[in-house]
Amino acid sequence: MALDLLVFAIGLVAVLAGAELVVRGAGHAAARARIAPVVVGLTVVAFGTSAPELAISLRAAFSEEAANIALGNIVGSNIANVLLVLGVAATLAPLIVAQRLIRIHVPIMIAASLGTALLALNGHLGTADGLLLLAGLGLYLAFIALRDREPVDEVPASGKASVPQIGGLLLLGLALLVGGANFLVDAAAQIAGALGISDLVIGLTVVAIGTSLPEIATSTVAVLRGEREMAVGNVVGSNIFNLLAVLGCAALFTPAGVSVAPAALYFDLPVMLAVALACLPVFFTGYTIARWEGIVFLAYYAAYAAYLFLAATEHDALAPFSDAMLGFVIPLTLLTVAIGVARQLHAHHRPGGGRAGGPG
Repeated sequence: MALDLLVFAIGLVAVLAGAELVVRGAGHAAARARIAPVVVGLTVVAFGTSAPELAISLRAAFSEEAANIALGNIVGSNIANVLLVLGVAATLAPLIVAQRLIRIHVPIMIAASLGTALLALNGHLGTADGLLLLAGLGLYLAFIALRDREPVDEVPASGKASVPQIGGLLLLGLALLVGGANFLVDAAAQIAGALGISDLVIGLTVVAIGTSLPEIATSTVAVLRGEREMAVGNVVGSNIFNLLAVLGCAALFTPAGVSVAPAALYFDLPVMLAVALACLPVFFTGYTIARWEGIVFLAYYAAYAAYLFLAATEHDALAPFSDAMLGFVIPLTLLTVAIGVARQLHAHHRPGGGRAGGPG
């Protein structure tokens, strides 16, 4: 067990280091090609922070004994990105939500979540499903490029890196990603077997949190630097890439496709969709995510993780815990959010009332 934990840690560090190098290399390449900053942010940064999920999910999908980690990692990462990453960031400082995220990118994230859940209804994501998801990615990237295109008159300093330097960063980053993913997935499967916990639960929690560390780091740094709008955009963009790019590649390029466990189909995928849907009313209230909403996000993530482990161990506390969540906590939160939305709508319709918050 100790050796497996060490291998897991080494794999995680390698994956995160590889992701950092890939992001840096891609950023230099984008700057050198004079791509507009907003397009770089919505593509390079989002895809870069999804690179660990891509490496780990592809590796897991090729392994029969760890196949459930592939889907669990993606679904768990999307849940963690909203509840954990935004929860941590909003607790540090209220986050600004750009209106374009509410009007365009959050609905796209919801549509991607719903589409993934529908494709998974037959218990399997195969070649055709992968092609559909990747086609959705292509349309999303084309939409961003056309809508958010901006002229770039000069090459920034970051774009003056040479082609060999950029290539070296990308190759080393990809090598670390692939090698680290091999270590991490193999160790996670061994740890799950030793503890008697399913690899789906490991993928939904331990691996998902580990691969969400780039998002946590990026969003935390953005908040500390005063770029609070970037923290939200990073999470929304990363969730879209996780579903369309990461899951699409895993379904398309692995021989057996991606298996969908019944537990993921009937619980985790609906939770992922519910979390995506919850972003609309929360983001809409004042176009900010308040500290108290960040704390609620963190509490819900803790409750979600607790439920997974109680269910995995068939603990006696599972039934009363579920009853408490369904009968009290969730309705109370929904009521609070509904009141916030009603107040925001009322403020908009008052004479002289205007929209608050982030730029569009």
